[in-house]
Amino acid sequence: MSEIDLVLVNETDNCTIYTLQFEGKSETEFESFFNKFRDDAVYNPDLMRIVAFINKIAENGAFERLFRPEGKMSDSIVALPVISSKLRLYCLRLSDKILILGNGGVKNSRTYNEDDNLRGYVITLQNFEKLLKEGQKKGFVTITEKTIEIKDEDSNASDKESKSSNNKEQ
Repeated sequence: MSEIDLVLVNETDNCTIYTLQFEGKSETEFESFFNKFRDDAVYNPDLMRIVAFINKIAENGAFERLFRPEGKMSDSIVALPVISSKLRLYCLRLSDKILILGNGGVKNSRTYNEDDNLRGYVITLQNFEKLLKEGQKKGFVTITEKTIEIKDEDSNASDKESKSSNNKEQ
């Protein structure tokens, strides 16, 4: 996962919120979303509602009812807000206590699939979720009740090598 980092946004007793940052980019995905609309007179009110939603999620938890289901049945992609709005922020909801904020934009089409930008944001989160699942299987990603811990793949391989060589010596 060296091309993409998981960045902590907020951690409370009830929810840990992360976002993604691509190598070589100065902004995280959520910062990019926020900065697109913060000075936009038309969409700023919707942006502020989304920020307020995120703050409530941090306080209370990432409960399923707070999100609009998106993506496929096999993934954890959701969108904010559930109220009427032209803005969509795509997220990866892993549990009531873990949320990963992605990017988003103005939804002018019936579905995100009809808009290249929105589809790209969803695909990014879908691919990241696949990487997380693969990392869990390989042992370098650990998802606890409210945290995601990622070890460097190379250090994990050397940890396994030293454990197996220690076992051989005994």
